Amino acid sequence: MADQSAVYLDYAAATPMDKRVLDAMLPYMTGDFYNPSALYLRSKQVHSAIDSARAMVARGIGARPSEITFTSGGTESNNLAISGVMHQYPGGTMLISAIEHDSVRQMAKQYEHKEIAVDNKGIVSLPKLRSAITDTTVLVSIMYANNEIGTVQPIREIAALIQNVRKQRQQAGNSMPLYLHTDACQATNYLDTQVARLGVDMMSLNGGKIYGPKQIGALYVRAGIVLQPQIFGGGQEHGLRSGTENVPGIVGFAKALQIAQSMRAEEAKRLSALQKYCMSQLSAMKHVRINGSQVHRLPNNISFTVAGSDNERVVMELDERGIMCATGSACSASKDEPSHVLCAIGLTDADARSTIRVTMGRQTTQKDIDRLLGALEEIAL
Repeated sequence: MADQSAVYLDYAAATPMDKRVLDAMLPYMTGDFYNPSALYLRSKQVHSAIDSARAMVARGIGARPSEITFTSGGTESNNLAISGVMHQYPGGTMLISAIEHDSVRQMAKQYEHKEIAVDNKGIVSLPKLRSAITDTTVLVSIMYANNEIGTVQPIREIAALIQNVRKQRQQAGNSMPLYLHTDACQATNYLDTQVARLGVDMMSLNGGKIYGPKQIGALYVRAGIVLQPQIFGGGQEHGLRSGTENVPGIVGFAKALQIAQSMRAEEAKRLSALQKYCMSQLSAMKHVRINGSQVHRLPNNISFTVAGSDNERVVMELDERGIMCATGSACSASKDEPSHVLCAIGLTDADARSTIRVTMGRQTTQKDIDRLLGALEEIAL
């Protein structure tokens, strides 16, 4: 960061690129700039770099290279997963949780769908999910970890529920497929993303959230699942995402994922300790309430409500003190309406507009957290 005195606490919105990622990308921005679809040798070497990156990503999540489709990021991955399935089943319906990212919610609105309620911690009710699945349900999309309140969903249990419904359909002679998709963009740094252990059919990943380049991501699609493409042209990315490949981004994304997974356990432990410290200090402040689960939560996320405050004013006053945090999702920051996530867990509109999101990352220290706490005291919340 240019300003070394600044404290950045919005890692859920964007992460700084790891220098090792940049080093891996640079050759493909200058010397090895060739179009991977051309026939000459240097082009084929560039195409080989894509193949190697695809294999690296596949190994990282326990998939096959053929099950990895590179996209422009989490939003496109979510859109492709939903439209790719739903477009093929005009009479089909889908289910999403009430706290999904807008890239899932807005795409779901293009089809017949239903939102599944969450409890006051933001966790999906399995009985409610099961009762909402009908004979026409084709797709269930549940976010692995929420970007606003950090709540982690029981994806393995949801996958087991989906598998039981599939068996019941087979026994009843219902040939309608049922797929489970999860948006794992926020989860990748800290949680297990092995697709076999999770039991998911599709999973979205995002380079900009894992200290990689922005505008690059991936969609895992289990072998045997056929998707309708969104972008047509030369047939790149298994025909699902035509267009000349973003080679530097693909190489950088694969490297970023490899690094994130190598650091996952240690970094989760370090940030969990900082989170516990910060939450205990915040809870001691007047009129402050922590949102989301205390147990099933990302280790870098702290969402808190200060009753009666104006969160935009607080964020601006913190910014004046060199501290950057958020009111909620950066993707929804321009909307003049309360967060649907906070409303879904029972907050009033007023409380939703009094809520701050702090998300930590690799550069966050206890000194940064102490500076945040001191600034909040100065603002006299």
